[in-house]
Amino acid sequence: MMRTYATLAGRPSRLRLQGKNPLGLDHFIQRQRALALWREILRATAGIADDAFKNEMRQFARAEFEQHRNVTDLSHIRYLISTSKTQFDSMKSSLVNSGLLI
Repeated sequence: MMRTYATLAGRPSRLRLQGKNPLGLDHFIQRQRALALWREILRATAGIADDAFKNEMRQFARAEFEQHRNVTDLSHIRYLISTSKTQFDSMKSSLVNSGLLI
């Protein structure tokens, strides 16, 4: 009698049935880095007192993330995260220096 396991039974996974491929480890790690950057941006913009400026900053960040949503090349993803982090840090320091960010 041969034992079969659910993962080895030959059935396609739930993701494959939906037409998606599961993420590899490298893509998973980069996705987590992108999500961490997004959360960091949201937390930082929460400290902006002017609601209109806060919304404008969040809309800009969201538009940038949405624009690059379908990028799958790992080196390009790493580049985007790195440049976004640098851009965010410089923007954040200028906001702190101007007194707009607490």
